Amino acid sequence: MKKNVKKAINLMLIAGMITGTAVGCSSKHNSSESSKNNASFNSKGLPIVKKPIKLKVLTTRWGSMGDSFTKNKWLQDLETKTNVKIKWEVKSLNDWGEKKSIMLAGGDLPDIAIGNQTFGDTDILQNQSMFIAVDDLVNKYMPNYAKALEEMPELKKAVTFPDGKMYSLGKNLPSRPKSEAQPVINKKWLDKLGMKTPTNLDELYNVLLAFKTKDPNGNGKADEIPITGAKDIQLNLLNPFGITDLNSSNMMVKDDGSLVYYPTSNEYKEGIKWLHKLYAAGIIDKEIFTQDDTMYNGKCQDPKGARVGFTYQWTPDAVFGKWSDQYEAIAPIKGPDGKQYAPGDPNGVYSIQRNEAEITSSCKHPEVAARWLDQFYTGEASIQNFWGAIGTVINKGNDGTYTLNDPPKGTSADAWYWDQSLRDFGPKYVSKDFQSKIKLSSKSGDGLKVELSKLSDPYITKPFPNVMYTSEESEDLTTLTTDIGKYVQITRAQWVTKGNIDQQWDAYVKKLKDMGLDKLTKIRTDAYNRYQKVK
Repeated sequence: MKKNVKKAINLMLIAGMITGTAVGCSSKHNSSESSKNNASFNSKGLPIVKKPIKLKVLTTRWGSMGDSFTKNKWLQDLETKTNVKIKWEVKSLNDWGEKKSIMLAGGDLPDIAIGNQTFGDTDILQNQSMFIAVDDLVNKYMPNYAKALEEMPELKKAVTFPDGKMYSLGKNLPSRPKSEAQPVINKKWLDKLGMKTPTNLDELYNVLLAFKTKDPNGNGKADEIPITGAKDIQLNLLNPFGITDLNSSNMMVKDDGSLVYYPTSNEYKEGIKWLHKLYAAGIIDKEIFTQDDTMYNGKCQDPKGARVGFTYQWTPDAVFGKWSDQYEAIAPIKGPDGKQYAPGDPNGVYSIQRNEAEITSSCKHPEVAARWLDQFYTGEASIQNFWGAIGTVINKGNDGTYTLNDPPKGTSADAWYWDQSLRDFGPKYVSKDFQSKIKLSSKSGDGLKVELSKLSDPYITKPFPNVMYTSEESEDLTTLTTDIGKYVQITRAQWVTKGNIDQQWDAYVKKLKDMGLDKLTKIRTDAYNRYQKVK
């Protein structure tokens, strides 16, 4: 059965490759020849073409967001300035997986695809003939993006595929916090109980035990939940032990640069013992291993009153609704070694991403597409495609600074930004110099998170980066991470709820090795080493 499935997949890939080379211009399309045949093309300055050209641009959006972002004044002005007219095709991510498979199988691709949720690493690697390697285009026609790659080596590393070429363009978002989820505590409960903000594990335990036993919400019921959260909180609670996992790889980069699969580390073992202590005392929510976001949010926003004492969140107001003013973010809890650790990225959390734009082999004028995309890589273009247009969402001051206007009444800032811009998706680059010109409110939205992040910024660990894998590595990883990851999750839940980790540890490690752990770590290590070598 396994051989037949693999054979079918190979036949589909071959068919896709054949179709990809047959449609439009092939991956061997020569941009120099195209520009020679297009007498209207200007290699520098604006307009990009003397006579209007239409490009078909595909992007995806969450849920039913629609295409309101296309009314962004910067995007509309870009058409006038460049003479490149855009036919937007906007797809919902709700059913994009199925539609994407059909599109790739048929080879009927747009000229440009935008957004890292539209086509991912595997889509590009398995249909490589359908996507143009942009290296030459960047050197010839994309000075803004070329400068970004030079100024930010991490961006160049992120967008370089295993064969050393670039098949997609990347981004660097503006005003990103350095830390991810932070510890959030009910300050009102602390004050009522006369307790100080906890700084280490012992203090945290005593505070949480008091939350459980002393009725801090004052309703006469033992309905307080000292700790709850979505499933990721299990790992957040291990932060004091030096375990952070920004990109969900189960890999930890040690201070000496070595890599460790942390579910087999001593730090992990000691952290699980700590979680069992909390669970045995009734401090951890009994449903923490099974609840989804809806259940979690319901507890945080119980209309009868605040019930949650401690969790990890982006910002306190992210989940607590009308009880938000009771909560505050605090500094990372000190671990057994007296140190503090926080998950994050010195360049900004999830700021650097690849696959934000691709030029497909269906594009008849890749040089025009490249020059059009390069217009997105200025500071002003980037902030207008992240928040919204200047004059609408953004106010440009006489001193050259940029501030965000308040959203319409009844609309959240984040919803407004998504309505007015490409937001997280699409090409962007903000240099350090331009970043200093952006002035955000420290009381809400992105500015609030940047401010709160300062509590954790000094303690950020080096993350295992978002590395690139070959098709073969990806295929092996899919099986290995599914089987091994499931086993790790099951044993973690058992040890947190029932204990006995010391007695079962050696057998657990042996089982992981029997399941292919050495192969998994080698794949991760090989990809990491390739990433490090990119210059």
